[in-house]
Amino acid sequence: MSSTTFDHSRRARGGFGWYAAILGIVVGLVGIILASGGVYLIILGGSWYYAITGLLLVWAGVLMVLNRRMGALIYGLIWLGTLIWAFWEVTLDGWQPASDWWALVPRIVAPTVILVLVLIALPGLRRHQAVARSALLVLGLGLVPGWTSAPPAQAQDSVAPAGPTTDQPAGATGAAADPATPSTAPTETLPPIAAPAAAPAAAGNEEAGSAPNAATTDSNGVAVSPVIAEDKERPADVLPPVGEDWPAYGGSESAQRYSPLDQINTDNVASLEQVWSFHTGDLPSDESEGKYSPENTPLKIGDTLYVCSPMNQIIALDAATGLEAWRYDPKVSPDAIPYGATCKGLAYHAQPDLDPGQLCATRLIMGTLDARLIAVDAATGQLCPDFGSGGQVNLEEGLGHTVPGWYAVTSAPVIVRGVVITGAQVSDNQANDAPSGVVRGYDAITGEFMWAWDLGKGGAVGEPAEGETYTRGTPNMWTTATGDQELGYVYLPLGNSSSDYWGPDRSEAENEYASSLVALDATTGEEAWHFQTVHHDVWDYDLGSQVTLVDFPSGDGTVPALILSSKQGQIYILNRQTGESLFPVEEREVTTTGGAQTEYMSATQPYSGYANLTKPDITEEQMWGMSPIDQLWCRIQFRLAHYTGQYTPPSADKPFIEYPGYNGGSDWGSVAIDPERGILIANYNDVPNYSQLIPRDAAESEDIKAFGEDNGDVSAMEGVPYAIDVNAGWRVPGTGMLCKQPPYGWIRGIELSTGKTLWDHPFGSAERNGPFGIPSMLPFTIGTPNNGGPVTTAGGLTFVAATSDNKLRAFNTETGEELWSTDLPAGGQATPMIYEAGGKQFVVIYPGGHHFMETPVGDEVVAYALPE
Repeated sequence: MSSTTFDHSRRARGGFGWYAAILGIVVGLVGIILASGGVYLIILGGSWYYAITGLLLVWAGVLMVLNRRMGALIYGLIWLGTLIWAFWEVTLDGWQPASDWWALVPRIVAPTVILVLVLIALPGLRRHQAVARSALLVLGLGLVPGWTSAPPAQAQDSVAPAGPTTDQPAGATGAAADPATPSTAPTETLPPIAAPAAAPAAAGNEEAGSAPNAATTDSNGVAVSPVIAEDKERPADVLPPVGEDWPAYGGSESAQRYSPLDQINTDNVASLEQVWSFHTGDLPSDESEGKYSPENTPLKIGDTLYVCSPMNQIIALDAATGLEAWRYDPKVSPDAIPYGATCKGLAYHAQPDLDPGQLCATRLIMGTLDARLIAVDAATGQLCPDFGSGGQVNLEEGLGHTVPGWYAVTSAPVIVRGVVITGAQVSDNQANDAPSGVVRGYDAITGEFMWAWDLGKGGAVGEPAEGETYTRGTPNMWTTATGDQELGYVYLPLGNSSSDYWGPDRSEAENEYASSLVALDATTGEEAWHFQTVHHDVWDYDLGSQVTLVDFPSGDGTVPALILSSKQGQIYILNRQTGESLFPVEEREVTTTGGAQTEYMSATQPYSGYANLTKPDITEEQMWGMSPIDQLWCRIQFRLAHYTGQYTPPSADKPFIEYPGYNGGSDWGSVAIDPERGILIANYNDVPNYSQLIPRDAAESEDIKAFGEDNGDVSAMEGVPYAIDVNAGWRVPGTGMLCKQPPYGWIRGIELSTGKTLWDHPFGSAERNGPFGIPSMLPFTIGTPNNGGPVTTAGGLTFVAATSDNKLRAFNTETGEELWSTDLPAGGQATPMIYEAGGKQFVVIYPGGHHFMETPVGDEVVAYALPE
């Protein structure tokens, strides 16, 4: 450029000219970032869009600095090419408006904002005589989608496992698994259908050893001769019927989370309003700050509502008014808090041979964070003096070495035929030599020890001899069991051995029983059958959901069955007498190479033929963020990771992607059933984890140790060759946005008799979510992560909170249409409950918040009802 031209350009600049120059510098810098990162992404095998666009942005920015209008025109054509590329890439697998439009946000929102800024700069830019020729060249490049993207991403290192069969849901709103299935539920009760062809599910890997006290099995390893509880001296417990009451954690003993009340229904739910609230006073102290996750669902029996607070205070309220009647405080120390201060629920028991006015004729039984089993009088809150030692049983007996918070009861006990059955949460991944995962049974009246189910000692055993312990480090049951009064069984959803992500040192019994559902005789602890959902689990895919008992429709009437949902999104229907699956279970081949424990990995994993909540795979195109730079960073991270599809082996030389992550699919919130309409409701998560095994010497050099306060996201797993660094949400540094595109949470209606999807909607708004932790206040349904379960009613409604936008919602059970919502005073990571008091139907929830979900913590119990 001549000095004359430069002087003319400088003289021509006014306010708009300088604005255009500064904007040009910004555009050029963005271009440099995209170009350099884009070249790296191409080397890794990813999209070409970012490198090409980055170079063009540098060109446009330079021209704008030189006061050339051609720079603005080039940017306009870049924007047009980006728009074409964005829609082309997002719609490669078919456009799904309810979810995929969020995929366009990082691709076009920031470029569109810059386009507006460039248009504002036009008055400050000069024309150039070569505009027409250059414009045609750029337009030709911008309209060819092939220059903007590589072919759809394939899984690294190996071909990903096959996707779902044609009867599996595709994850689209309103889309049924079968194209012929309508997008809305039928309005009349579903008729019984012929029993589906049953294909027995393998109970475990072929290499696993014999089961302790195992039932007789067929050639596929499925129990066919169950142990039936025959103890006539221990009659079935009788709870008040669900409806006017809510006598168990899951509503009824069958845990269907269903109320037969219909005063509140689809016609009037929009009028629902808050009628009372109660503050428990149990809020974090300085010692417990950042550890509260209440997750409580109260009980309602007679005129009283029973609440369990995070630190195990039991509070009795008037069910109609919310006024406090009494309170029992076990004085749990804050140092006993494990992963979180949680009391999911209580158990209720009535002693039929006592006068109702006698002390502890009706009682509440609770497990505590500091490993006690406590019984109190339901009428007064006094300790039951004949239960254990002064009303308490010490659950640390027989465990051996432990420290506060390592062994804690966070879920409601279950009572079957007068036996209180409880497991406990054993803090994950601290040390291999962890307290035992033993499950124990105690007499509900006396607190007397009855049996222990110790996996390492062969099943049902007595208390350890002096100086001995239950087998340490075995899979534990941290969630809520389900009791079957008719069969006398208790169904135990098991987790993993104490080091979730390392398995070569596990015993044959641990390999066979980890992540399994185990049915025991509740009176003796002897095993009836077991069913495994993951072989050689090294992904923390423990069973978190309480199982639901149903009479499953068949051509010959009904089959006594149970519903088992998993973190992988698989939903199984099992015969609860035998453990046999009522639908085929396919053993699919999965990749076993590329990780740190190749010889240990299972070559196949079970897939349910009934229903699957999650998508089979994640791709580079699903990477997200608040801008193209964020998305580019996440794409590079995706390409750098070890990923071979679902069940990718954990690796140490590079990060590995776990999809779905350990928080679901379906976690502790469980599912709900509307038995009248024949519909199963499940809310679930669609979020990956981005993790890496850390060699022991590296972990020690970083001073990573069990219960270390400065470990960050790294867990020590002392006693095995690796620690584990788990990025639970896989976030972009700085902004905190998740790397996978929304939706992150869904809610689905499933035809109970077939497993086919009736409707499937993203679940949760963007109002309380945004970059840098700042709420966006945008009332758009984005589909947020969620924890907490649904409840259904005879009024055709499904009530559920769970999402990170702090709302309680009511959906039409048949169609999935949202009919009502309200803002909660804190995070709604708890399951609601339904009951009647004084002729009025109430919807009650304890929205206490959750540290893992990053929602506000609160102490308020809130009740909703129709106006007078």
